[in-house]
Amino acid sequence: MTPLGWENPLRLAEDLATVDVLSGGRVNPGISVGPPMHYDRVRPALYPDTGDAEDFSYERVRRLLGHLRGEPVTEGGPRTEGFEVFSDRVQPHSPGLGDRVWYGGGSLRSAAWAGEQGLNLLTSSVVKAEESEDFEQVQVAQVRAFRAAHPAGEAARVSQGLVVVPTDSASPAQRRRYEGYAAARLPRTTSPQGPARMLFAPDLVGPSEQVAERLQAHAAFREIDEVAFALPFTFEPDDYEQILTDVARLLGPALGWTPDA
Repeated sequence: MTPLGWENPLRLAEDLATVDVLSGGRVNPGISVGPPMHYDRVRPALYPDTGDAEDFSYERVRRLLGHLRGEPVTEGGPRTEGFEVFSDRVQPHSPGLGDRVWYGGGSLRSAAWAGEQGLNLLTSSVVKAEESEDFEQVQVAQVRAFRAAHPAGEAARVSQGLVVVPTDSASPAQRRRYEGYAAARLPRTTSPQGPARMLFAPDLVGPSEQVAERLQAHAAFREIDEVAFALPFTFEPDDYEQILTDVARLLGPALGWTPDA
C-alpha cells in the first residue's frame, strides 16, 4: 500500500507503468490518501516550497488514475521537435494497469467513492465505526456500498486484508510468541479507538482448520472472493517461512484455494 501523500502522481505513474511493462502486466498497485504521517516534521524535506499548497484529497488519486489510464498530461497533443517525438501522456503506457489499482478505504464514503472511480477495494483489519460498532457488519456495509457504486456491480473486486497466523507446523516457542502477540493487541478490538472511532479486527491465530472455520463464519469474508493475509512486522524470518508454508499447504486449500487457481 503506497500512501500518495509521499508521492508525485506523475512520477509514480511512470514508475508503476515501467514495472508493469517489464513484468508482463503483473503489477497490482495499492494506494491511499491523506497527509503523510508526522507531516509537520517531514514537510521541510518532502515539500519545502509547496508544503502549504499540496492537495492530499481524493484529487491526488484522480491524477494518478488519469496518468495510468493514458489521459493527456500536456495540451496540444503529441509533438515532434527535430528528431525527438514527445508524447502527451505518461510513458510507457501499460494498458489495463489503471484497472488494477486497489484503494485502501476504511469508511462508507471512501468505499463508495472508490466504486465510483472504478477502483478495486482493499478493506483491511481497520475500519471506521459509523453506523455500527460491530466490525463485521461495518465491513459488510462498506463492501456493499462499494459495489453499489461501481460500474461492475457485484463483479467489482474486493480484497479483505486480515492478520492471519496459522500455527500447524509452528514450534511451541513460536506458538507462544504468536499467541502473546495477538493477546497484546486484543484489547483494542473491543471498542472504537480514538477520535476517528476506528475499529480493529482480532488477529486470527491457530491451526489452519480452526482459522478457516473462523473466516468462513466472518460476515464480510462471505461477501468477498479475494483475501490478502497480512503478516506482523515484528516476527523473525523463520516465523514468516513457517506461516507462509502453512498458508500455502493447509490454510489456502482449507478455504478452497489451489496452486493453479
